[in-house]
Amino acid sequence: MTKVSDFGTKHADEFGFGTQIRKSPYFAATVRWGAKGFSVYNHMYIPRDFGDPEQNFWNLVNDAILCDVAVERQVEITGPDAAKFVQMLTPRDLSKMTVGQCKYVLITNADGGILNDPILLRLAENHFWISLADSDILLWAQGVAVHSGLDVTIREPDVSPLQLQGPKSGEVMKALFGDSIMDLKYYWLRAVELDGIPLIVSRTGWSSELGYELYLQDGSRGDELWEKIMAAGEPFGLKPGHTSSIRRIEGGMLSYHADADINTNPFELGFDRLVNLDMEADFIGKAALRRIKEQGVSRKQVGLIIEGTPLKGPNTSYWPIRKNGVTIGKVTSAVYSPRLKQNIALAMVAAEHAVLGAEVEVVNRTGLVNEAGTERATIVDRPFYDPQKKIAAA
Repeated sequence: MTKVSDFGTKHADEFGFGTQIRKSPYFAATVRWGAKGFSVYNHMYIPRDFGDPEQNFWNLVNDAILCDVAVERQVEITGPDAAKFVQMLTPRDLSKMTVGQCKYVLITNADGGILNDPILLRLAENHFWISLADSDILLWAQGVAVHSGLDVTIREPDVSPLQLQGPKSGEVMKALFGDSIMDLKYYWLRAVELDGIPLIVSRTGWSSELGYELYLQDGSRGDELWEKIMAAGEPFGLKPGHTSSIRRIEGGMLSYHADADINTNPFELGFDRLVNLDMEADFIGKAALRRIKEQGVSRKQVGLIIEGTPLKGPNTSYWPIRKNGVTIGKVTSAVYSPRLKQNIALAMVAAEHAVLGAEVEVVNRTGLVNEAGTERATIVDRPFYDPQKKIAAA
């Protein structure tokens, strides 16, 4: 992660590895509001540090935070065959997806590997956005389209989302847009304007809390939009923030490249509901996923409770998991939850060891657990908190 102090200044225009790493329309505002560190996601800077990550977590779960997630780039698909083409990309059945609806989907390759786990938005009959996790699906979609024989146009539009998340996010939205915004249902979207700024608003977000995403369609007005939201949110305790590793692991939410990648298939993650092998559409990876389901998987994602002193931060490498001295898997994401008062983790283990209640040993080479670098852990179900997603859907 790049720190502001690495450049000896807090001026946004002095941040950078060069022009090949893009800055969001909110970049200067986030620095002005206290962003102290950034990492790179989809070839763009994303704020990762506004101070104490535990305080950021409490701000999220008690009040509300505003996060710059313009790195969630959009792949726009339009044209007469847009719906047919989008269905080709994902194993989730989209036949009942209506205009104004959003869906969490997987994009798979011919081997059934996961290329991305985005949110799909249907803005019009033949107009879709794929709101991306961290991988180059624009290039994939354009490549698939070349020989698809379908009439589609695929591009990256000037669209930059913000996430407004937390239990008081609805009050902030009501202050911005009026009472009518409260009718927006979970995983639906609406076109709105804020003082002449055109937006698409959706009831989605990467937090497992009540939340909204605001998709700015004019990058020149990013600073203005940020300030308007912060001003409206001041009476409700709104704080600038960053996506919370603590809350997303509590909620069992994936981080692409950490918990899933091109070598991971949906069945290993328990995402059977996102794969419809019986639908008529011939999506990419259908034959491979049918074969994988018939044969069964060799590994599965599980949750872990890791004993010992609280972790000082998220893991920065994969930690081996052992059973009776034999390595059976790896920890993919781990963090200390101050709410649960436990070290919690997502992990991938050999299928025969994915037994709830089983005890294993985590080998932690960073020394965050104890000086010996090992600690006992118990396999548990996930999510760790609010498993029915009642908070986000409320």
